[in-house]
Amino acid sequence: MGALEAVAGRVAGGATVEFRPSGSSMVPLIRSRQRVVVAPVDPARLEVGDIVLARVAGTVYLHLVSSVDRTRGRVRISNNRGRVNGWTGHDRVFGICLAIDGVPRPGAADKQRAAVPPEPEPPHGTS
Repeated sequence: MGALEAVAGRVAGGATVEFRPSGSSMVPLIRSRQRVVVAPVDPARLEVGDIVLARVAGTVYLHLVSSVDRTRGRVRISNNRGRVNGWTGHDRVFGICLAIDGVPRPGAADKQRAAVPPEPEPPHGTS
């Protein structure tokens, strides 16, 4: 399992994750090994220009939303160098990049998925 696969699993499970992705496909927005913060996202709120953690055709990317198709519940994912990865459904968009090296991404925090409250513990003496 790759590093982004592991991060995607944690974010899909509801965690906000800090990590340092490597690669040059998102330069100058994200440079290799810069610290990013990714949180679970409400995909219905995504807009062109958002940076998301998403699976496209079996591969997980931290790339840009380059187009939105609200009718079909999907977004097109691209890198920052002109390469289009493809369309993916809202169910395969795990998180949104909230910050890069401590600098918040404008509007990203408003697109986080609402936290699911933990289930209450059963009263003592019941099962």
